[in-house]
Amino acid sequence: MTFRPAPRALATATAALLALTGVAACSTDDSPAGADPERVDVVAGFYPLQFLAEQIGGDAVAVTNLARPGAEPHDLELNPGQVGQISEAELVLFLDGFQPAVDEAVEQNAGDRAFDVAGVQPLLDAAAGGHDHGGEHADEDEHGHDEEEAHAEEEPAEGESGAKDPHVWLDPTRLATIGDKLAERLGAVDPDRAGDYTQRATALRTELEKLDAEFTEGLKTCQRREIVVSHAAFGYLTQKYQLEQIGISGLSPEDEPSPQRLAVVAEEAREHQATTIFFETLVSPKVAETIAQEVGAQTAVLDPIEGLSEGNGADYLSVMRTNLQTLRTALSCS
Repeated sequence: MTFRPAPRALATATAALLALTGVAACSTDDSPAGADPERVDVVAGFYPLQFLAEQIGGDAVAVTNLARPGAEPHDLELNPGQVGQISEAELVLFLDGFQPAVDEAVEQNAGDRAFDVAGVQPLLDAAAGGHDHGGEHADEDEHGHDEEEAHAEEEPAEGESGAKDPHVWLDPTRLATIGDKLAERLGAVDPDRAGDYTQRATALRTELEKLDAEFTEGLKTCQRREIVVSHAAFGYLTQKYQLEQIGISGLSPEDEPSPQRLAVVAEEAREHQATTIFFETLVSPKVAETIAQEVGAQTAVLDPIEGLSEGNGADYLSVMRTNLQTLRTALSCS
């Protein structure tokens, strides 16, 4: 049965009641889409897409994040209410390949209302930004990163597995480009406010370019350039800022590293005199702590910003800046 919206008078009364009871414009509940007729109803698969929609949509949008605060979004399972939200939303933001349950629901229910941010720019190969195990690496100096940087600007070749890295938001300039495209899509849905969306996207681009400049300057001169991370989510960040990631596990934080992999990571951590083994907020730090104990390093949080911890008041920009300070300390940057 096709969902039929309530009469406008009832919808308006409902919106007024929600406003009186202090319901926020962004939610993660299972309320039906279209509750506020004055706003564009947007459903986002996970936090960075919520951030974009809120920044660019402003008061003109009502954003629902399918992934609840504090939950790891990779393995999100949707309940019937959330599938209904996708069916009724005016725009659905998702990243194909990142959340299989969302991909399936979008394919079956969203139609041309879906916006796949993975299609804005070519995604990097899953191995991008990783550690070079070749014999020449020991002789690399800071000039050895030039070729990496040039390669990062090219469309990556398919790896043997064909896997792509979805963590595109960790490059602020790529996130800004996605934001520009989102403004276009919102303008198509809501032509009367298209100019407002474009203006806010331009303002967000300015903020993200400022953040990019802070990372570029802050990581320019560091004693080390290798980061040991709990899962290989930082390929975009390491490519952009000429670092190298050594991932304990692969693209998914749920991947269990083998004993052989743990031994390899420990050896590389010693080789590069790593002082810090990074873990993240939404998964267990136990593996990172094991490596750190073995090599005599400490642990610290490096947040891939797949989601936010509940009630900490942070946003994408503040978490990225915290990440920058964490990296500067761990890599002894001047």
